[in-house]
Amino acid sequence: MTENAFTRRDDDSDGQDGGRGAGRRTEQGAAVAAGTVLVTSGTGKTGRRVVERLTALGVPVRSGSRTGEVPFDWQDTSGWAAALRGARAAYVAYYPDLAVPGAAEAMAAFGRTAAACGVRRVVLLSGRGEPLAAVAEEALRGAAGTVEVTVVRSAFFAQNFSEGALLDGVLGGEVAFPAGTTAEPLVDLDDLADVVVAALTGDGHAGAVYELTGPRSLTFAEAAEELGRAAGRAVRYVPVTGPAYASLLEEFGVSGPEAEFLAELFAKLLDGHNTATSDDVRRVLGREPKDFSVFVREAAGDGAWHG
Repeated sequence: MTENAFTRRDDDSDGQDGGRGAGRRTEQGAAVAAGTVLVTSGTGKTGRRVVERLTALGVPVRSGSRTGEVPFDWQDTSGWAAALRGARAAYVAYYPDLAVPGAAEAMAAFGRTAAACGVRRVVLLSGRGEPLAAVAEEALRGAAGTVEVTVVRSAFFAQNFSEGALLDGVLGGEVAFPAGTTAEPLVDLDDLADVVVAALTGDGHAGAVYELTGPRSLTFAEAAEELGRAAGRAVRYVPVTGPAYASLLEEFGVSGPEAEFLAELFAKLLDGHNTATSDDVRRVLGREPKDFSVFVREAAGDGAWHG
């Protein structure tokens, strides 16, 4: 999955340092190399960070969202050309998810529009180990023609515990999730945003597929222990079945079909095939990815769990 409310979604609903991992060469030449960049879902978890970093580098940015200054709605193709016209690059964070029905068609339409508007480079946020997301990736590549496409496949966000749907669980002392004992190499969004900015503004990323993970894999029970120590409160992981999690999502206002889709997707993702770590953060940025222990310490210092 790309970014949904419970794992990796830029949903235009939520609101670091700018571009520190993009490298000195990128910082010096970013504004010239990139030109204007459209950031879709620009107020979401990843989009907001990408906007901040590009702005700090002096790159002209259009932050696209359903209600923002630059209107952009994945469900309304009529506004896409206006948002893309004159942009040299775009960051694509598709809502609701690259694995949902219709995502491949949306990516093909976006690719055609981007090419027609003269966009030269697109960086797509995707999900790690998701066959249906890979179909949507290929649809974008096929329709974009000569546009340079870079794909960033992400592991689960560490920030889901501090600003996502798992935050309430941390605050309440129980994180319910259908992960069983599977370990996941949780990735920090600062690292992801730095990689995205490097791909948007630097050379050598055309056609690349990057898998972004943290430096180690840990189970959700282990993550809960670290969260509890950093937050100063007892936090435990409560494993639940897929159907039970779908019911929990419905209690939080998620529609029945979407809740069932998410629960089924988690069952596919959390079977162990995504447990291995990747060195792509280090390859792109020249530094190691942020460890989960660093994330929890920084988030606690920022008051993430003072609620």
